[in-house]
Amino acid sequence: MTTARFPYERLIYLENFGHSLHAASYLYQPTNVEEINAVFKIAKQSGLKVTLRGAGRSYNDAALNSAGIVVNLTGMNKILEWNSSTGVITAEPGVTLEQLWKVVLPDGWWPPVVSGTMTTTLGGCLGMNIHGKNNFRMGPIGEHVQEFTALLPTGAEVTCSPTKNGDLFYAMISGMGMLGVFISITLKMKKMYSGLLQVHAYPVPDLKSHLDALLDDAPKNDYTVGWLDATVGGKSMGRGQIHTAQYLHAGEDSEPSKTMQVNYQTLPAKMFGIFPKSIIHIFMAPFFINPGVWLVNTAKYVASLREGTQLQSHAAFHFLLDYVPNWERAYGKGGLIQYQSFIPKETVLDAWMELLLLSQKRGMPSYLGVTKRHRPDKFLLSHAVDGFSLALDFKVTNANRARMFGMLQEFDKIVVEAGGRFYFAKNSETSQQTALSFLGLETVARFKSLKQRTDPNHLLESDLYQRVFGE
Repeated sequence: MTTARFPYERLIYLENFGHSLHAASYLYQPTNVEEINAVFKIAKQSGLKVTLRGAGRSYNDAALNSAGIVVNLTGMNKILEWNSSTGVITAEPGVTLEQLWKVVLPDGWWPPVVSGTMTTTLGGCLGMNIHGKNNFRMGPIGEHVQEFTALLPTGAEVTCSPTKNGDLFYAMISGMGMLGVFISITLKMKKMYSGLLQVHAYPVPDLKSHLDALLDDAPKNDYTVGWLDATVGGKSMGRGQIHTAQYLHAGEDSEPSKTMQVNYQTLPAKMFGIFPKSIIHIFMAPFFINPGVWLVNTAKYVASLREGTQLQSHAAFHFLLDYVPNWERAYGKGGLIQYQSFIPKETVLDAWMELLLLSQKRGMPSYLGVTKRHRPDKFLLSHAVDGFSLALDFKVTNANRARMFGMLQEFDKIVVEAGGRFYFAKNSETSQQTALSFLGLETVARFKSLKQRTDPNHLLESDLYQRVFGE
C-alpha cells in the first residue's frame, strides 16, 4: 500500500446505523462501472479487501471494512427505465426507496416490499433481501426482481434472473454484497388505486395473544406488524399493539389523483407545524434508561387500549423510522444494536418468552420490540421461516457492552435450539458456529463455491463476512 494509491483524504471513519460499531476505511465513490473496476484493480494490487456500502442503514458491520476499502454506491442513482403501463422499473443500485416510490406512485404503483426507512438503496435491499410488514404475503424483495446485471470482481458482467444463471440470482440476492456488484436492477411494482391505506390498531395483553393475533390477521390483511413492550414481565409479558393495513380498491378513494401525489405523502418536518422534528431526539434522550422506557411503554400501551381505524398514507404507515430524524441518537454515545431472530411458529412462544425473561434478568431489556409474520423463500442465505420475527433494540454503553455481547450469544443458542434463523443486516454478534448451525453445511459450501467462482481473489469481504464466513 502506498500513500499515492491511498491518499490521506480517502481515509474516513464510518459507523453502522446505530452508531455502536466503527471502522476506518479508504472510501471510493464511483459513478460508473469503469470506476468500480478501477477500485477492484487497486484492491488486488494492494492486497486490501473491498466492501460495498449503500445508505449505511445496516445495524451491524455489513457495510464496514476495518483498514480496507469501502465503495459507496450512492452515486450510481439513476432510474434507467420506467414503464408506467406494466409497472416494471430498471434502476442503478444507489437508487433509494424514496426515489423509487416518488417516481412510481403518481402513476399508480408502489414498491412491493419496503423497509422501515425509505433511505435504503436498492443494492443494499437486494444484498440483504429485505422484508416488510407484508412478508407473509409478498415475500422478500428478491421475489419481485425480474433480473439484474452484476459486475464481478473479475471484471466480467453477468445478467441473472430466476431462469438465467439462477444459482447466482438466488445467491447474490441475500449474499451481503460479497459475490459481486449490482449495476442494474429490474423489478415489478405493485398496482395501487389510492395513496391511502386503511389501518386498524388494537392492543394485545400478553405474548400468546400477541402471537395469535399476528397469525390470525396475516391472511386477512395486506400488512401486519406488532409493537411489543419488552420491559414488562409477569402475566403481561409480551403485551403490545397490532397494526394491520389494507389497500383501498378502485373507487374507494374519492381523490386518488390527490393522495397519490408526492407532496401528499411527504412526511412533515415539524410537529404540530411548529416544532422541528430534527431536534426531538434531544428531548427523547433523558427517557432512554430502563425506568424511563418502562414509563413510556406503559403510557403507550394504555393509549393503545382505545382500538381504532384510520386512513393513513403509504409513507406514514411504512416509514416510521423516518418520522423522527436522528431518533437513534437518543440512545446516547454508545449507540444501539438490534437483535432480530426468525423462529418457526411451533417453537416461537417458548423461545420468545425465554429471550424476554433473560434480557430482564440481565437488567438489559429491549427498549423497542417489533414483531412480524413470515413465510419461507428460496434464496440461498435466507433468514425466513414459517413463523415470526422479533426485532429488539438494545442500548449500548461502555459499561454494558461486554455483558450485552454475552447475553446476545446466549440468545443465539436459544434461537438455534428453537430452529430459528438470523438476518445479516441486523445482528452484530453472530459467530461462524452460529451461522453454520442455522444455514447448514451444504448451504455454506454452496455459497463459498459461488464466491470462488465470482470472486476468486476474495476481494469482496466486509467485517461481517470475516465474522461469519472468514477462514
